[in-house]
Amino acid sequence: MNAFDRNINFDALFKFSQISRSTQQHLKNVYSSLAICMLMAAAGAYVHVVLRLFQGGLLSLLGSLALMAWLGMTPHSPDTEKKRLAILSGFAFLTGVGLGPTMDFVISINPSIILTAFLSTSVIFVCFTLSAMYAQRRSYLFLGGTLMSGLSLLFLLSLFNMFYGSALLFKAHLYIGLALMCAFVLFDTQLIIEKAEMGDKDYIWHCVDLFLDFVTIFRKLMIILAMNEKDKKKERK
Repeated sequence: MNAFDRNINFDALFKFSQISRSTQQHLKNVYSSLAICMLMAAAGAYVHVVLRLFQGGLLSLLGSLALMAWLGMTPHSPDTEKKRLAILSGFAFLTGVGLGPTMDFVISINPSIILTAFLSTSVIFVCFTLSAMYAQRRSYLFLGGTLMSGLSLLFLLSLFNMFYGSALLFKAHLYIGLALMCAFVLFDTQLIIEKAEMGDKDYIWHCVDLFLDFVTIFRKLMIILAMNEKDKKKERK
C-alpha cells in the first residue's frame, strides 16, 4: 500500500486526551482573550506609528502597569467579567502604544521587518504552545526555577551593561532573553493547564501571561532582525 494513499485523521491531531473537557474550554477562553489582546495591541501600535495621537514612552508604560495591577486586584467573577475584559483591553492597547518607539526604530531600517518578526513570533508561539499541550502534563513545570534565575541574570546583565555599554553584551542579552521567553511559553502554558485542572478558571489573568510572552518575543525579534539588517547595510558600504 502506498504511504500517500493512507487516510490521515486530522481531528486526532487536536485531541488532547490528558486535558479535561472543562480545561479545554478554559483554554479556548484564554486564547480568545489573547486574540482580543492582539487586536488591541495592534490598534495601540497603529495609533503611535501612524496617527501619532499617543506616544509610547514612560506614561504608556506606567499606564499599562497600573491597568495590570488593577486587573490583578479585581476578583474574577461573572459580575466583574466585562469590567475585567475592558481593563485587559486597555492594558493591551497601552502595551501596543509602548511598542511604538521600537517600531519607529525598525521602520527607519526596514519596515518589512515588522511583518517578518510578527509571523516568526506567531510560528514560535504556536509551536511551543502545541509542544506544551502534547507533552506529558507537568513535564515542563520544573523549568520555573531555572527561568526565574535566568531573568535575574538578565536583569543583572542589563544593569552592568548600562555602565559598560558593550554591544556584545547587548546582543547576548537579546538572544538569551529570546530563548528564555520561548521556554516561558512552554512553562506558562502547562502552568495554566494545571491551574485550570485545580479549579482556577481565571482565563483573563491567564491570558496576560501568554500575551506578555508573545509581546516580549515579538519585541526581541524585531530588534534582532533590525540590528542584523543594519549590520548588512554597513557591510555593503
